[in-house]
Amino acid sequence: MARSPTIFKRSTNLLLQHIAAYVPVGEVLPTEARMAELGEGSRTAIRSSIVYFHERGLISGLKERRLLRKPQPGDYFDVAELQTGADRIQQVLMERIYQKDMPPGTEFSEAELARAAGASTISVREFLIGFSRFGLIEKKPRGGWRLCAFDRTFAMELADVRQMFEFAAVEHLAALPPDDPAFATLADLISRHEQLGSVMPARHQDFPALDRDFHTFLIGLLHNRFAEGFYDIVSLVFHYHYQWDKREEMTRNQFAVQEHLAILRALARRDAAGAREAMRTHLASSRTTLLQAISNRESRAHAG
Repeated sequence: MARSPTIFKRSTNLLLQHIAAYVPVGEVLPTEARMAELGEGSRTAIRSSIVYFHERGLISGLKERRLLRKPQPGDYFDVAELQTGADRIQQVLMERIYQKDMPPGTEFSEAELARAAGASTISVREFLIGFSRFGLIEKKPRGGWRLCAFDRTFAMELADVRQMFEFAAVEHLAALPPDDPAFATLADLISRHEQLGSVMPARHQDFPALDRDFHTFLIGLLHNRFAEGFYDIVSLVFHYHYQWDKREEMTRNQFAVQEHLAILRALARRDAAGAREAMRTHLASSRTTLLQAISNRESRAHAG
């Protein structure tokens, strides 16, 4: 059976993270059943990963599976290879919103988004139609699409649901066993936040991508399709509003990096109460800046 590109590569990356963190050279890999849990894939996908490990010279054989060396950067699959067409379309749309000052009312076409994402216009149209149900984009009567603003009620409802999912994710991670591969990802996120924090504010524009990785990691732990789909909207809204008032963006991003680090470090030391309190602080400040941005935009609109 041919390897499923996305499932196989994603499972392989998760297993490599676990091996790098927890399997000493010379020891045998975990059982297939355990690797299926760690790699979040089927037995078939895991067996493909085992074959890949042997081909790369990581293990001694397909049956013995003794680790010969630790994983190196070249053993991992590029994250971009794991994206579906919808993922690429969404990423391109959000990058354009974050980086190109697209305020409410900005118009764009399916064709230009398809070219940028390397996707078909049919795929783009299907994605945009699905995304439009949240009220953040709308189809123009004569073709094309338009970004929409959102009001205080929308923001409050979104923040309330976000808080429910984020706290559930913190509780889930705090309860995981110490050898869970999530802690390798956690360590990587701490390192990336520390690196970005060290070059702030000069690189504050790099924060939205890291922010999405941070929250996507937490929400992904829930293995809840509704939570994962919901966070796409959270990511867009909580950064989109900075396009309305650039004066707050740099300062907010600087604070948010440190807020993230407080959450991550508490989780790394398995301090569930500390992580909950740090998350409460982070969500409260995010809600405050979002509502302030809405008030500022509405005031300018009334003054004009």
